Amino acid sequence: QVQLVESGGGLVQPGGSLRLSCVASGSIFNIVVMGWYRQAPGKQRELVARIISGGSTNYADSVKGRFTISRDNTKNTVYLQMNSLKPEDTAVYYCYVRAGTDIVRDYWGQGTQVTVSS
Repeated sequence: QVQLVESGGGLVQPGGSLRLSCVASGSIFNIVVMGWYRQAPGKQRELVARIISGGSTNYADSVKGRFTISRDNTKNTVYLQMNSLKPEDTAVYYCYVRAGTDIVRDYWGQGTQVTVSS
């Protein structure tokens, strides 16, 4: 069984920073992609950032230059450093992992709330 556990969400003022972490544990092998999605109230879930096994990254246009994704392969952990936060970054952030050998599967965390407000 695979489990993704996120941490680091919370309330922050505009312009502030937060760092999200997600640890993947259990029977998980050959991680291909690790990333973060978010979903704001009344909106669809959207990709925030992802990092491929080779190290390449993709970011949503709205977070480029402010957010940085990284991963520690030795710990099966992905991080999202969020700087210069804006109220529109308020959402539930979900960790995402794509992994597998013969069969590739997608796994999701339970979500962590990020609220940017003064």
